[in-house]
Amino acid sequence: MAFKLKVSAPFICMMVLVLATGSNGGGISIYWGQNANEGTLADTCATGNYEYVNIAFLATFGNGQTPMINLAGHCDPYSNGCTGLSSDIKSCQAKGVKVILSIGGGAGSYSLASSDDARQVATYLWNNFLGGTSSSRPLGPAILDGIDFDIEGGTGEYWDELAKYLSGYSKKGKKVYLTAAPQCPFPDAWIGNALKTGLFDYVWVQFYNNPPCQYSSADIANLEDAWKQWTSDIPAANIFLGLPAAPDAAGSGFIPVNDLTSKVLP
Repeated sequence: MAFKLKVSAPFICMMVLVLATGSNGGGISIYWGQNANEGTLADTCATGNYEYVNIAFLATFGNGQTPMINLAGHCDPYSNGCTGLSSDIKSCQAKGVKVILSIGGGAGSYSLASSDDARQVATYLWNNFLGGTSSSRPLGPAILDGIDFDIEGGTGEYWDELAKYLSGYSKKGKKVYLTAAPQCPFPDAWIGNALKTGLFDYVWVQFYNNPPCQYSSADIANLEDAWKQWTSDIPAANIFLGLPAAPDAAGSGFIPVNDLTSKVLP
């Protein structure tokens, strides 16, 4: 298993520093879409700093609701104003950056009412953001690389079904990457069962806003214990350590850079 460090900031950006075991290589992933001052998606990828970009969020979906994307001040989805991001997405992918749609978020309206509802949501995601076809693709014709589960509300039911349905679309050609951002208390209250499926490629655990399992005041014990549990009990291809990218990016859990590099990473 590759050990990963994910540095994240909800609603501002979420960055992921990737440190693979036995390798000096590294990479950073970022959540983009919730701060109009963060620059364009194309500019983000043009920095050369990132290997993954999660577009956040598809904040409304499921249980009979009309799906709706929310990218804060970047564009107006109600007037199809986000379709212009298609060229940015393609620009990122041309640079080798995987672009993933994050569904959910901390302030969305979403839930799955049944297995059939999960199937319908998967079909919607495939046709409107992935390799399917639709006359109303919110981000235009660009084909995203996968779906990120940032589920922080509703119920814990049927997310495993959604993961299975989405994974099934990989058989149609281009692989559909599945990623997730669970909270560090184990197991995650919402997607704990989904993570047991072993279908997720990248799992970046949120080690912030959760005092029982985050770093605090130079004390690494709680974080280390939780990290060991996640990396030993979740059958994911890669596990990430999620941290706020700046003190203001989360209520708690920020780790000063010196502490991060001298105490946590080793």
